[in-house]
Amino acid sequence: MAQANWGRSVADLLATLQELEHLGVGFVSLTEALDLTTPAGRAMAGLLAVFAEFEREVLRERVRAGLAHARANGKRLGRPITAALKADQVRKLRRTGLSKSEIARRLRIGRTSVRRILGRRTQR
Repeated sequence: MAQANWGRSVADLLATLQELEHLGVGFVSLTEALDLTTPAGRAMAGLLAVFAEFEREVLRERVRAGLAHARANGKRLGRPITAALKADQVRKLRRTGLSKSEIARRLRIGRTSVRRILGRRTQR
């Protein structure tokens, strides 16, 4: 079963709980033994939301630090520039009358990349 992201931020959890209460709906989780219709249950849900939000922020910081470290060590981030390296070949094959699809097949690059390369030429 899929795991829900409900309650990943305290603000989201509180807003949802208030909306449920306004609608006259009580929330009881049978698998977590959590009854949000009681003060103790709402307090526990709030604590869980605080820790979930904290965990997400720590993860975000680690990802940013990892990206900064990779850049500092000269690692190029993002998609490879393989199609751009074949721009001259794309233009040469197009001048011979080949279709964009056939050019993409022969050079083993995407058709969108072929269209983008050929589009640049007409824009210049």
